[in-house]
Amino acid sequence: MMIPLVSSFGDLALSFSSVFTSPSFANFLTILNGWVFCLGRHTVTGLIVAAGAVEKKHFSCFHRFFSRAVWNLDPLGRIILQLVLRFVPSDEVILFAIDDTLGRKTGRHIWGAGMHHDPLRSTPSRPVFSFGHSWVVLAIIVPLPFISHRRFAVPILFRLYRKKSRKRQPGRPKGEKKSTGNATPREYRTRPQLAEEMLAIVDEWLNGRRFRVVGDSEYSGKSVSRKLPKTADLVGRMPMNAALYGEPPTPTPGRMGRPRKKGERLANPAELAKSRKVRWTKTRVDIYGTSTRVWLKSVDALWYNSAGTQLLRIVVTRDPSRKRRDDCYFTTDLSMTPVEIIETIAKRWSLEVTFRDAKQSLGFEEPQSRTQKAVERTAPMAFVLYGMTVLWHAEHGEALREKWFVKRPWYRKKRGPSFGDMLATLRQASWVEASFLDPAEGPGSEKTTPKRLLQLQTWLSAAG
Repeated sequence: MMIPLVSSFGDLALSFSSVFTSPSFANFLTILNGWVFCLGRHTVTGLIVAAGAVEKKHFSCFHRFFSRAVWNLDPLGRIILQLVLRFVPSDEVILFAIDDTLGRKTGRHIWGAGMHHDPLRSTPSRPVFSFGHSWVVLAIIVPLPFISHRRFAVPILFRLYRKKSRKRQPGRPKGEKKSTGNATPREYRTRPQLAEEMLAIVDEWLNGRRFRVVGDSEYSGKSVSRKLPKTADLVGRMPMNAALYGEPPTPTPGRMGRPRKKGERLANPAELAKSRKVRWTKTRVDIYGTSTRVWLKSVDALWYNSAGTQLLRIVVTRDPSRKRRDDCYFTTDLSMTPVEIIETIAKRWSLEVTFRDAKQSLGFEEPQSRTQKAVERTAPMAFVLYGMTVLWHAEHGEALREKWFVKRPWYRKKRGPSFGDMLATLRQASWVEASFLDPAEGPGSEKTTPKRLLQLQTWLSAAG
């Protein structure tokens, strides 16, 4: 028996109906239903069982929804972005985060899978590689009204990164130049190039509104910084040995030759940190939900090898307790203060939290798709549901959570709901509405009958 999602979540799901045909939208609703109530592995067959749809349609219909149906993920991301922007003031600069995550897989015949660096299992002295899919994700970082001390990263665009194949094609002589295997040179794109593509799409969607994007060192190089949209600014990490230059001198009238593109060589960030001529500024910054002491030095300079002739504001930071090594950050937005740069960099961590929640609570790594379209669509659906759950909780779920949530005194420092709490609230709201509300008698007709309690018990068993 199907467990219907709460009607307020169904109203939110109707916002996505324009992306699908009528049959595909019905399958989309069933898959969302199963994804919410699935407590085991989030395979397609597991979703069908959790949704109670085994006898309603042939199971191949739901597999074809991912492998053959005519729909695209990008329009789903655009709708999520439009819904999220309701929580961002119109005069505030929109903040995005870009990063990649590894979806570990097993099996030789999974399309697009390969060996990738595994940051969770690696150490500074021993890198570890795991087999799976590397996803580049662009997310909007948004504050929500019910929790003031943190922000949520809601994914909106996804791209699968594929490594170059080094296998020799059948019939090719050994001395011939190696090709890229399944992916031709035009098809192969690095992770920063995929990020550049997604930023261009978002720039078109925002129609001229300014935004910032924050990324780690991989997404701070020339592939991104030199091809930013005109309405975008980049905040990223800079290596401590980066070559910095001053602004080029003013061209002399009548002088022959090409004008200089950079000025004199300046001290790199490591030398700036050691310099006694520039004193540390001691201040406090709000990062990761706490007020932290930090020392900093700031300079405006060119990072010509990466950002070209774009003048950057560069900040070198030091932990007064020396528990962390010195670090360096930069931005293309010269209106940002050094403190704002550091606090903006810290907000990127919310995307890492999203990756963890999507893997632990929504089974991002668990679908067993093997063909190209199915691989490119199935796992990102966990991110789509993540965004929908956060949006639903912001509008409807928080009041219900406060009403039903059992206080847990062992969480002494917990100041707001986790994503697991949001997902549990969505399940509870759906069970209560389906079991105790009588649609024939209108809202507020909460009746507990043995029949409905038995029905709820059946649904709980099906969800498990």
